Amino acid sequence: MSQSLWVKLVGIFVLVILVGNAVVVIATNRAASGQIELYVTQAGRQWAEELAPVLAAYYARNGSWEGVESLLQTPRQAGAAAMTERGCERGMGEWEMMGMKEREGWRDCRWSSSEMEMMDATELWAASVNRLVLTDANGAVVADTSGHLVGGQLMEDDLARGVPVVANGETVGVLIATPVDEPGAPADSLLSAVNRSVLWASVVAGIVALALGSLLFLQMMRPLRSLARAAQGISAGDLSQRADDRGQDEVAQVARTFNEMASSLQRYESERRQVFAAIAHELRTPLSVIQGNLEAMLDGVLPANAEELALLHQEARLLNRLIEDLRTLSLADAGQLKLRKEPVRVDELVAQVVERLRLHAEEKKMTLTANIADDIPLILADKERLIQVLTNLVHNALRYTPPGARIVVATRAISNGVEISVSDNGPGIPPQDLPRIFERFWRGEKSRSRSTGGSGLGLAVVKQLVEAHGGRISVRSAPGKGAQFIIFLPPGY
Repeated sequence: MSQSLWVKLVGIFVLVILVGNAVVVIATNRAASGQIELYVTQAGRQWAEELAPVLAAYYARNGSWEGVESLLQTPRQAGAAAMTERGCERGMGEWEMMGMKEREGWRDCRWSSSEMEMMDATELWAASVNRLVLTDANGAVVADTSGHLVGGQLMEDDLARGVPVVANGETVGVLIATPVDEPGAPADSLLSAVNRSVLWASVVAGIVALALGSLLFLQMMRPLRSLARAAQGISAGDLSQRADDRGQDEVAQVARTFNEMASSLQRYESERRQVFAAIAHELRTPLSVIQGNLEAMLDGVLPANAEELALLHQEARLLNRLIEDLRTLSLADAGQLKLRKEPVRVDELVAQVVERLRLHAEEKKMTLTANIADDIPLILADKERLIQVLTNLVHNALRYTPPGARIVVATRAISNGVEISVSDNGPGIPPQDLPRIFERFWRGEKSRSRSTGGSGLGLAVVKQLVEAHGGRISVRSAPGKGAQFIIFLPPGY
């Protein structure tokens, strides 16, 4: 699984690198080619504008474009010939211009420095494998430095790219300077060099990114592998497995959540085993008594008199109560505990419970009293379930309080509901036992003797029933100062 994820991550990363590099190369190629074409076009037009006056002078001298190819191929030589003709037109002999430079008139006959620089640049343009195309006034090609279009006809769009050649106030042709469309041309070479540089830079960047990404993936895969091993261990029944949760990223948060879940499962499993062991113990005791006494009666060892049958009846009632408590807890856990709620007078309910259990308290030489405040509001509750809650609390006090103690069931109205308390002045509850007092099958008396304690479900049932009514229960106790269980119930209206 982890290898499959690794392959997917690396594959996605490589795909992203390839797509990114392709986009960069294509975008760079388009931008570079566009800029190179723009530069060449602008440079070519500049050369054409500088050469157009020379061509105009050539046409004015010759009256046609015949022999103009030599001017386009070697502008300096053609310019020298034109210079000679210009000197003759100014009334100077060719021998004066070429042999007697100091004579007056030479300065006016020779080419200017800017004209000579222009011819040098034009020869450089031609030598750099670029192309000059000259057409007549009708668009027919009369000269082409590449020799391909001579005699052909150019379209208006092509002519618009050129520079008009004007002689004697009349357009006699159009000069177009353009790069040669051949392999190895400077523009193509420059573009190829740019593409190669970008491609190699993309490859190097991709390799570096893949290496760094691999390190990142390794860091990310390590906690995932630990999480996978822990999950496999838990699925195999080892609830002590934990994942590596170091770090602050999302994977570490998932690992911490997983560890919390594993701890909860381990705790629940421990509680489940304890509950099953406690259930087995609690069920075994009454069943063993019932089974043993019945077998003795069948064998004639034990007489089937009223006293023995009363003992069996008591054990059967204890067994039935245990089963009923377990059923109540299971229904509450499943959210299926049904309450038949109705308006209940808390003062009457408390008086009823105290009256019912007073005789039992007197048999144990204890005092059970009720302390009911005035103006107790009605609450919406299941009356039978509340009687069960108070009965369990009073029985718990009677069970753990020594003879001569006093038990008080009190009620009072508070701002947002009703408070019922069951207090005694017995030995109290040790501080270390208070956090576990409402756990199922938990008893402070570890021997689980029936003479000193019940099944350990009474207070757990009380807590579930109180919370099912939307209330809460708490306990206050100190060693030697008794215990007080406090129930809060909302009014329900």
